[in-house]
Amino acid sequence: MPNMAMQKNPMPSQSPEERQHNYLEVALGYTPEQAIDEAKRCLQCKNHPCVGGCPVRIYIPEFIARIAQGEFEEAYQIIAKSSSLPAVCGRVCPQESQCESKCVRGIKGEPVAIGRLERFAADYHNANCKEIPEKPAPNGHKAAVVGSGPAGLTCAGDLARMGYDVTVFEALHLAGGVLVYGIPEFRLPKAIVQKEIDTLKQLGVKIETNVVIGKTITIDELMEEYGFEAVFIGSGAGLPKFMNIPGENLKGVYSANEFLTRINLMKAYQNASHTPIQRGHRVAVVGGGNVAMDAARCARRLGAEVYIIYRRTETELPARREEVEHAMEEGIIFKFLTNPLAIDGDGQGWVKSIRCQEMALGEPDASGRRRPVPVEGSEMDIPMDSVIMALGTSPNPLIKATTEGLETQKWGGIIADEITGQTSREGIFAGGDAVTGAATVILAMGAGKNAAAAMDEYMRNK
Repeated sequence: MPNMAMQKNPMPSQSPEERQHNYLEVALGYTPEQAIDEAKRCLQCKNHPCVGGCPVRIYIPEFIARIAQGEFEEAYQIIAKSSSLPAVCGRVCPQESQCESKCVRGIKGEPVAIGRLERFAADYHNANCKEIPEKPAPNGHKAAVVGSGPAGLTCAGDLARMGYDVTVFEALHLAGGVLVYGIPEFRLPKAIVQKEIDTLKQLGVKIETNVVIGKTITIDELMEEYGFEAVFIGSGAGLPKFMNIPGENLKGVYSANEFLTRINLMKAYQNASHTPIQRGHRVAVVGGGNVAMDAARCARRLGAEVYIIYRRTETELPARREEVEHAMEEGIIFKFLTNPLAIDGDGQGWVKSIRCQEMALGEPDASGRRRPVPVEGSEMDIPMDSVIMALGTSPNPLIKATTEGLETQKWGGIIADEITGQTSREGIFAGGDAVTGAATVILAMGAGKNAAAAMDEYMRNK
């Protein structure tokens, strides 16, 4: 019998009082009984609109039907046909604006909890399946992937399943890209990411860490000297943006990239860390996206009183609603309609306060959101010990500077075909944040998947 409940089954989670003092995963996942009950909310409608909302086109009704029947491993195998990172996507993808936004059940209630069910199926597989995936027969062709984030891993996984000899080159000492350095442990445990990477290695994907493409070796050298027939650039967007206001060079001012990398990759929150992070009593995070929420929640776990400073209202926050709610539950203070003007020091080079101005919403700008305008005479100084800038990122210019004939946008993004990922250089493809600027994990995966198909056609016809 279908479950016609109007609301999703709630996700069990740690209490706010408990979780703000640890880095354990906040959301605990469905039990088998909860997963089956939620899966029965799916109407299995004929046109499958949810699939059209998925950038990697997972066969959503099919895997949900399997869960409803208690066939959890079969559900995972259906997801794995389309996604190389199901346990990751089930945790961090913005399903509410993608697959779930198309769900028919959402017309008169809440949509089916597609993301939670994907996570359940992946976690069940990881906990219970010990079989090593069969390595495909080699087809005699070599491909290189630059970057081991979601775009690169997806592209590598799809190519490996086609029989290609694939090598991924990663600049850091650990594979995973933004999945390991950018997303906190309490949202995406690193063991989950490592499990997905291990699966790709079992398919034959080779991963070379501590290789900075453009410095250690160039893309041209990969193709001309090492015999790679095609290259996918999925190097992400790791160059942080700042406001260019006075005081940004003071000690205690961080980019969110640096702050989160030191927390997530270098374990700076541990007392014995070799790279401790500033443990200010009052921390301001400037920005309103998911990265701002991640940085604020990490700072909160370091014991700070944390403020999110955002120049629009709560309605315009670009972060996922779930992340905003978690931040509010954990005691983070939101100062809406507030814009920084300067950061003031204490005379010894450290942050003392942040000078802000109240804002009001005017006419819509090019993004469709109402433009914030200053309120005259509203300047204020807010005492702070640290300031974290979470204002977005852009691609590192190193690859462009060292790759002959690779065309880029003025802001640094690589110019590539929207469907195939083909760049201005034959045999070189690109996708994810390196092309679009900072976006979502699932959009990067979709770009990697499309590029893998185009690279396959290119190498077969070469």
